[in-house]
Amino acid sequence: MRAVVFERFGEPAEVREVADPRPAEHGVVVRVEATGLCRSDWHAWQGHDPDITLPHVPGHELAGVVEAVGARVADWRPGDRVTVPFVCACGTCPACAAGDQQVCERQTQPGFTHWGSFAEYVALDHADVNLVAVPDGMTSATAASLGCRFATAFRAVVRQGRVAAGEWVAVHGCGGVGLSAVMIAAAAGARVVAVDVSPRALELARKFGAAECFDAGRAQDTAAAVRELTGGGAHLSLDALGSPATCAASVDGLRRRGRHVQVGLLPSATGTTPVPMARVIALELEVLGSHGMAAHTYPPMLELVRAGTLRPDLLVTSTLPLAAAPDALAALGDAPGAGVTVIEPWG
Repeated sequence: MRAVVFERFGEPAEVREVADPRPAEHGVVVRVEATGLCRSDWHAWQGHDPDITLPHVPGHELAGVVEAVGARVADWRPGDRVTVPFVCACGTCPACAAGDQQVCERQTQPGFTHWGSFAEYVALDHADVNLVAVPDGMTSATAASLGCRFATAFRAVVRQGRVAAGEWVAVHGCGGVGLSAVMIAAAAGARVVAVDVSPRALELARKFGAAECFDAGRAQDTAAAVRELTGGGAHLSLDALGSPATCAASVDGLRRRGRHVQVGLLPSATGTTPVPMARVIALELEVLGSHGMAAHTYPPMLELVRAGTLRPDLLVTSTLPLAAAPDALAALGDAPGAGVTVIEPWG
């Protein structure tokens, strides 16, 4: 099969022929019809994830058709259209037994723990636990955007963030995850402040329901601007980009007893990120993490999509062939991008 491969972190990837994957006894091989280009893939290419062994194929948000099935798989057959959370759970550890597959103790992640979906085929583990049927009428490009950014944003806003109608929600970083969060929070009846440095990203954020849009590149104190726009601070704030600056601004922009949800990855040379904990203590703020969404919790989200309340299809702003993926991956370091870019390996 053809796949995007890199031999060294941070050096150019290339499309080449590699061996086709085979399914584990509990897994499947999926013919990839679409796979999202995500900033997490850029982090993988940069060497920010300790699970990656070189040479490596990135890619973790995908949709496609089941091609081959392991002997112990009960619920899926070749020809089924599927997507999958980026966290593939084992289904048997204590976290999984509690229903928290998104923090599985033995999780695998395509594009991180093993070769991913920037390829014509990808192997996925524990299929009966992790696969999600793609609804009739949903395109593969839309379905591919669910497994990481849209489902991650849904859980971050609805479950971890406990969004309520009438609240102010600040979203720092309006790439794929951030725009998804804007759409989901607005659909829940919240008033959203979208924060980014890209005029295009802010334009899309307003299109998807943001009440206020703020250009962080034009002010020295983003948090102060959010507090002013919201009349005292956001009730809920998300760092959907992942940087020390956006994390601090998200926390500092909260009102008393507000909730910060960290969604964007925060790599740093020291392995830690400064957080304004004095403010957390003084205002009794909540600092929460959000790490994807388990497959068994997809139905409420998919029902909102079916009803037209949520429109993840509108977030897909461009599609690329596999040959363009290496350059697009490298470009994420300078410009995370607005909207969702989808790679179609067979296009």
